[in-house]
Amino acid sequence: MVTLSGFPADAEGDSPRLVVAAPGSGHGKTTVATGLLAALRRRGTRVAGFKVGPDYIDPGYHALASGGPGRNLDPVLVGADSVAPLFRHGARCAELSVIEGVMGLFDGRLGTAEEVPSFGSTAHVASLLEAPVVLVVDAKGQSHSTAALLHGFRSFQPDLRLAGVIFNRVGSPRHEQVLREAAATVGIRVLGVLGRAEPLRVPSRHLGLVTAAEHGSEAERAVQAMGEVVAEGVDLEAVAALARQAPPLSARPWSAQRALEHGVPPPRTPRIAVAGGAAFTFGYTEHAELLRAAGAEVVSFDPLRDERLPPGTDGVVLPGGFPEQHVAELSANVGLRRQLAGLAQDGAPVHAECAGLLYLTSSLDGYPLCGVLDVTAEMSPRLTLGYRAAVAATDSVLFREGQRVSGHEFHRTVLREAGNPDPAWYWRTTETVAEGFVHGGVHASYLHTHPVGQPESVSRFVRACAER
Repeated sequence: MVTLSGFPADAEGDSPRLVVAAPGSGHGKTTVATGLLAALRRRGTRVAGFKVGPDYIDPGYHALASGGPGRNLDPVLVGADSVAPLFRHGARCAELSVIEGVMGLFDGRLGTAEEVPSFGSTAHVASLLEAPVVLVVDAKGQSHSTAALLHGFRSFQPDLRLAGVIFNRVGSPRHEQVLREAAATVGIRVLGVLGRAEPLRVPSRHLGLVTAAEHGSEAERAVQAMGEVVAEGVDLEAVAALARQAPPLSARPWSAQRALEHGVPPPRTPRIAVAGGAAFTFGYTEHAELLRAAGAEVVSFDPLRDERLPPGTDGVVLPGGFPEQHVAELSANVGLRRQLAGLAQDGAPVHAECAGLLYLTSSLDGYPLCGVLDVTAEMSPRLTLGYRAAVAATDSVLFREGQRVSGHEFHRTVLREAGNPDPAWYWRTTETVAEGFVHGGVHASYLHTHPVGQPESVSRFVRACAER
């Protein structure tokens, strides 16, 4: 029997890995990927979890399952050349890595003329990592038709290795038998079969799943249930053997220090406070790593609980999240709101994205907030979603005027402007859009950016904090 532990972790680029993909959203990728991480970890394997694309929610569940940080791999935001180095950085202490895909296997960025088909898709990332792909198929309402589906996905991009299938929501032993026969007719190995288990459901809302930080102990129980169901229904030995078949990667692991080696060190060590807690959960693990490498001391605070900023705060990072779910509590924390407003008024650097932008407005759905920006915000029935090729509209504590950045929008709120400082960005959709705000040391925008894509912005921000 092949053992699941004892093989070297990332020796000379040898990172055992596999990609969990699906024909589309809703087939059970998160259940399988999270369940694999939890089940393998329970058996003593050191695991690492990754998510394709800009999703911030699934990595929270990966972190609970793996015991380490969840990380993202997004060619659109960081560039295709950075994907393998970022993977090797995140997998350096792992014996096996699970990369969860996004949407359907070949669904990538729309409206581009990239040479790579489906740029930014799960298939693109799997190719960049030379990783075998396991397809998760929701088999409810299907039987022999799954043979045609599997044949199509395997033949659409022949150089991609579709190594096996896990059937989800299987209704009976007879249903399982028919599905296995269908897979056998096209030569696809069945790695597991999951039934229609109620404990695997995680609450969702207008922007997807409820984050692990908000779901608390329920999230832990859900992850445990996923691990148990996957351990029972999936051949973990076969999965581990499959992951070890991935060839060594030649890419050098990404390093925050190397990414900033040409940056100018700050004149002193500034203290940068990064918002966290249930309302501010959307951030990239590498951001804090870059802040520290640029010379900052990074401290965290929770705007839902902490009545003051950490002592000696020189600058603030307000990442994305779900402030609309916690707006009453955020509003009630008057002392912190006033202190943050005073710090911004004094010219302290503040980097605010999406939820952070909303927190700086005068109000959200009528609840008073920080009032740093002379705008109000309210929920909208319309989802704003998509990648943006943005150009910095003006110099700021983060970007030079004219600097080009790839970012991502993801929100269901709109702003009602009473005043309009300099915009943060310009981009083109059907027309030119001016978005966000640059006001003193404040850079606030709906746009989520990945600092690995523009590490110089982190150096610039740290220097601005140190020079106050």
